[in-house]
Amino acid sequence: MTLRGQGDDAAVEGAAVAGASTAGAAVAYDCDVLVIGGGIVGLSTAYALTRARPGIRVTVLEKEPGPARHQTGRNSGVIHSGIYYRPGSLKARFAVKGAAEMVKFCAEYGIPHAVGGKLIVATERSELPRLHALVQRGRENGIPVRELGPSQITEFEPEVRGLAGIHVATTGICDFGAVAAQLASSVRDAGAEIRYGAEVTRIDRRADRGVAVRTAAGDIVRGRVLVNCAGLHCDRVARLAGDDPGMRIVPFRGEYYDLARPELVRGLVYPVPDPAFPFLGVHLTRGIDGGVHVGPNAVPALAREGYDWATVRPRELGMTLAWPGSWHIARAHWRYGAGELHRSLSKKAFTRAVRRLLPAVEPSDLRPAKAGVRAQAVLRDGTLADDFLFVEGARTVHVLNAPSPAATASLPIGREVARRVLAQVG
Repeated sequence: MTLRGQGDDAAVEGAAVAGASTAGAAVAYDCDVLVIGGGIVGLSTAYALTRARPGIRVTVLEKEPGPARHQTGRNSGVIHSGIYYRPGSLKARFAVKGAAEMVKFCAEYGIPHAVGGKLIVATERSELPRLHALVQRGRENGIPVRELGPSQITEFEPEVRGLAGIHVATTGICDFGAVAAQLASSVRDAGAEIRYGAEVTRIDRRADRGVAVRTAAGDIVRGRVLVNCAGLHCDRVARLAGDDPGMRIVPFRGEYYDLARPELVRGLVYPVPDPAFPFLGVHLTRGIDGGVHVGPNAVPALAREGYDWATVRPRELGMTLAWPGSWHIARAHWRYGAGELHRSLSKKAFTRAVRRLLPAVEPSDLRPAKAGVRAQAVLRDGTLADDFLFVEGARTVHVLNAPSPAATASLPIGREVARRVLAQVG
């Protein structure tokens, strides 16, 4: 068998898999399902597989030394209600269902969580129609929404100012890193294997022999079906498997601050989002640790795991710049991007954005916190993939777009991916 090389869609000659079966001989599989990615989606998929079919052999390969080191462990910890998403979309259905399931999961395993709702606040008259549209969308998605006037906003949040607002009662918070750790423990208890420090560098897929992967350490693992839950690297893994994903991951860094005076904010406060963008704007989030996180600012990252401006990976940056969709985004949204870049480089500018919701905040109140990177799928024409994106190939299932609210919706996402996988395993 030959393996496909990293970054090369052609088969790499001479990379024979040691111990591969000869033609006509039975194939010795190490597992039934091979999952690439140990974030919350990959672990939820393994969890769903082991619950749906006890005894199924599942192996999870994660390149980091532990679970949830990227998108799962670098977010604001919000259990989203589903109010933002188009009725009938996977995001809407999975977020509404996933929010209730995530609260139940946290309660079952003693994972810290709270459901106190959140405010979405309009600070300018031009935002009022969008706020009213959110009310309608929430009701269509079956989410309880309460409309608020200025005085009612201050009853929830005394320091927050706005022309109008809505309260969404089903929004909560939790520690998604702890959720991922519990999923990993449950998966192992069910007999699955998780290998950390196992970065996949080559993949060989044959319809009659399943899938074999080689890791950076030189290990070979064979499975009947491969599941790609590689997050920031999912498009690369799809190409390694010989599938054309039809998109590229364009990484956007979300920059956060911690609020030095957390007493200014009681809960969760969001602006009215612009539907032209997949980002929710700078918001205020009281986390499960009691601190208040402010952000994120969204700017292009210079690497898939580029958590600051100093992290630059020329090969990855070159792939982003070579993708036509990236230039379409830049031309269409340069003004929005310039504003985000200005707020990234200027704390005063960032503070002004926060003051729209929280007038009392001062630049000295904002302390830099760890950033996250969003794996945003972008199509060739510059369209930002708006919904979860699953693509199936022979012996493969790829999760190609799973940004927020993927952590919230991870349990139903896992079941959806498991359903597709089991149809191929037979």
